Amino acid sequence: MLTFEPSYYRDFHCIAARCPDSCCKEWEVQVDPESAALYRSLDGALGERLRAVMRDDPQWGTVMINEQGRCPMWRADGLCRIHAELGHDALCKTCRDFPRLCHDYGTFRELGLELSCPEAARLILESNNAAMLAYETDGGEEADYDEELMLQLLESRKAAIELLYDPRFSVSEALTLLLFYGYQVQSQIDGAEVPEFCPEEALVTAAQMATDESTPLAEYFLTLEILTREWKERLQSESEPAEWSDFFRNLARYGVERYWLQAVSDYDLVSRVKMIVVSCLLVRTLGGDVIKTAQLYSKEIENNADNVDAILDATYTHPALTDAALLGLLQ
Repeated sequence: MLTFEPSYYRDFHCIAARCPDSCCKEWEVQVDPESAALYRSLDGALGERLRAVMRDDPQWGTVMINEQGRCPMWRADGLCRIHAELGHDALCKTCRDFPRLCHDYGTFRELGLELSCPEAARLILESNNAAMLAYETDGGEEADYDEELMLQLLESRKAAIELLYDPRFSVSEALTLLLFYGYQVQSQIDGAEVPEFCPEEALVTAAQMATDESTPLAEYFLTLEILTREWKERLQSESEPAEWSDFFRNLARYGVERYWLQAVSDYDLVSRVKMIVVSCLLVRTLGGDVIKTAQLYSKEIENNADNVDAILDATYTHPALTDAALLGLLQ
């Protein structure tokens, strides 16, 4: 089957102790059964320590207990005790794979990187209009979804990315067009006949719909689950918005590549497109270093399935996430 990956994918290398954040902080690590069995069988001090800090969770299986906001295997020098003593192959699947993503669609699969890793975030946001590379790999299964819909999503996703990088449009205009184009594709998914997408007409309509009277985005995000004190403080503080830059085109592209095809599962593209636009708007609103802010956003939101589900639902109901409110922030 075909496997796709962004051109920067193989440039990723963990920077370990030099990382400004760490995947060993805040999260409880899910340990796969094979690794859990290995850890429980180890002799010596490391085996005793591992057996003491692993517990069974009814939802997640075996997890590593988070001690004072950090993985108990995380050493003071910023390195992993398991990696240092047993090597990379002894890491559990979560730690071996992160921040690598794999979306398996049966007849093809797509690889990517998680924005929640600082080094991955740098690669994602500094790679302008990164190409997707394709190569043949073993495996593959029959599709268990609507293949016509998948074809429609693949074609429209390509067009959406072209819109994002169209030099005729500013960054804010490109995000506006992404939102409108998402609605047009949704209408096609729903079986409606629609005219050819006209960017110029969409921008005129957007200006007419926009409002500056809406609930601040940060207020809505304060209602979601919060992992770190830093995120809460960023949401509560008043900051100068970041300047629009190509970082935001790349951030939107990351979202389009990660979420667009997921509409094949429930035929709902609009909520995902709105979430992509919202992520760009929130990162800009919070200001500061765009890469750092985007990475923190991903750590708090994308790595929490409950938060993602809440946002997808709220795109249809919450006053901060109405089309008019988002368009107002894009003007």
